[in-house]
Amino acid sequence: MEYTHLGRTGLTVSRICVGTMNFAWQIDEAESHLVLDRAYDEGINFVDTANMYGREDGDGMSEQFIGRWFARTGRRDRIILGTKVYVPMSDWPNDGGLSARHIIASCDASLRRLGTDWIDVFQMHHVQRETPWEEIWQAMETLTHQGKIRYVGSSNFAGWHLARAQAAADRRNFLGLVSEQCKYNLLTRHVELEVLPAAIDLGIGILPYSPLHFGALSGALRKMRDGVPGRTALHAAERVEPHRTALAGYEKLCAELGEEPTTVALAWLLSRPGVTAPVVGPRSAAQLDLPVRALHTPLDQETLGRLDELFPPVGSGGPGPEAWAW
Repeated sequence: MEYTHLGRTGLTVSRICVGTMNFAWQIDEAESHLVLDRAYDEGINFVDTANMYGREDGDGMSEQFIGRWFARTGRRDRIILGTKVYVPMSDWPNDGGLSARHIIASCDASLRRLGTDWIDVFQMHHVQRETPWEEIWQAMETLTHQGKIRYVGSSNFAGWHLARAQAAADRRNFLGLVSEQCKYNLLTRHVELEVLPAAIDLGIGILPYSPLHFGALSGALRKMRDGVPGRTALHAAERVEPHRTALAGYEKLCAELGEEPTTVALAWLLSRPGVTAPVVGPRSAAQLDLPVRALHTPLDQETLGRLDELFPPVGSGGPGPEAWAW
């Protein structure tokens, strides 16, 4: 396994992060534990979840599955654990968002479900423009001083949100954001314009989610031809068909390389500046094979150039304003 620091921190994390959105929604507890066991055996020490994953009657089952895995294996001390706050957990007022009240209450609820005393990376699942940063950071400082969280991350933030958040944290002499979890893959490259440049400048690690664009980059056309069942075929109209020409060229390129499309898509992300660890969401232990292989699949400049031709960056490429101006 390869490891790196999370953003500008001294925290060491694996270059593959196991996302657990499928826990309870797609796979049961026994299979979820097999995924975590396999990840641990591969040396993956970074696990990501959210309070709303596998939500059932207002309680997050994904966090509960992870908590019971910790209890069964005694591996909590070896895992860097991230979870999230923002999404409403009920229809009651103040049971969602980023108010100080909800941030603290949500953290306590996640700690209970996870069966742990601390969260390594407590992430804001989405920006909430109407909540002042002074209120947000006051709550995060409280949780840090109480020993309930170690670091704070974000998800789905724009570049200027990262800058505003960090400026407010700096005024309070607080560490601020250490990670940004954003949608980023060969088919979705908008974050290269401003989010990635801002994150790199501020020392914020990038954790790309949906690295396979909901399976479109996992060999979707081949799977559809072969009649392989799964979510790719079910959602082909919106996730595959608009990109059929590019995907056909992509799968041909992968065949020439002798690599699976999943491996190439992840290897490309691992080659991108600022990327700490793609967040993969396996539905079985075996689905970790290709992500781990991606760590040992360097892509040469010719291949990277061909990928840019198949999946052009936004504008003329690179960060703004050069991507759209001189």
